[in-house]
Amino acid sequence: MRSRSKHTLIEALEIEYVELTPDRVVMTMPVGPKTRQPAGILHGGASVALAETVASIATVINIDPEKFNPVGMEINANHIRSKTDGVVNATATPFHKGRTTMVWDIKITDEDGQLICISRCTMAVIAKR
Repeated sequence: MRSRSKHTLIEALEIEYVELTPDRVVMTMPVGPKTRQPAGILHGGASVALAETVASIATVINIDPEKFNPVGMEINANHIRSKTDGVVNATATPFHKGRTTMVWDIKITDEDGQLICISRCTMAVIAKR
């Protein structure tokens, strides 16, 4: 899985894998020049990119990646607290794991466990041609 991250947004944002299980995926992302907005705080789009990434990885480990691709269908996010530096941790747990869709609850926290962002991401499971 890590080798598939080469030359992708995962690599560009320095997102790292921490825990990969069928019902819990944890990834981290540094908060720095690549992920800040001009005001110097974590860009909401970077948080959403992290949220969709963790949901995508959570989906792919629950399907046969030789036969199916996970693709984002819908994502929402509520930005709770700002962050200027350090690392954020994204944890995805399932609301629903179906044959053609999966819905993930994602919580993004800082190093102290303070909530930075909450997100819900719906993934479609598409058959490869």
